[in-house]
Amino acid sequence: MSHKQPLRIAPKAAAATDSASEKLEIDQAALDRAKENLDDGPFTPSYGPWREQIVKLLNDSLATELVCILRYKRHHFTAHGMASPKIAEEFMVHAEEETAHSDRIAERIVQLGGEPDFSPNSLLDRSHADYDESLDLKAMVRANLVAERVAVEAYRQMIKLIGDKDPTTRRLIEEILQQEEEHAEELSDMLRE
Repeated sequence: MSHKQPLRIAPKAAAATDSASEKLEIDQAALDRAKENLDDGPFTPSYGPWREQIVKLLNDSLATELVCILRYKRHHFTAHGMASPKIAEEFMVHAEEETAHSDRIAERIVQLGGEPDFSPNSLLDRSHADYDESLDLKAMVRANLVAERVAVEAYRQMIKLIGDKDPTTRRLIEEILQQEEEHAEELSDMLRE
């Protein structure tokens, strides 16, 4: 197959609004542009103007994850009461999982040519979630549930905003979202116990 021939894939079934002559074709001009500017690594011109905006979204998510790590660790070490050992242990598990999220987000920021912002001076301003210093166990669980719900909403919005502009980042956020939803479900169950 010649490199100049477009790849054609016949649609399975055309919707009522689709044109009968519509074809799915690879854009050869875009492939040719991908051969230029090799210093850009994997980022071809099809990334368009979105890369910097995606890096900003990711840095805000990084701040959120870092604040969540701090909140979970504080709650882990300050939880007291009969049910506290089990719940405190779960707080530490969540802190470790949030750490993995922050590492993956920071790595993606670097892959996109950005710089991960770990500055403690602006963490709370950039974070979607709040820090919490509650000492009551139920208040701790509630504060963490609120933060997880906020993270779920932020990640759902990011997925919609990013769409097909950056499929790799979108998949990363989808994976993190799944775990944040699990965290929220676990915390919700704790409140019911």
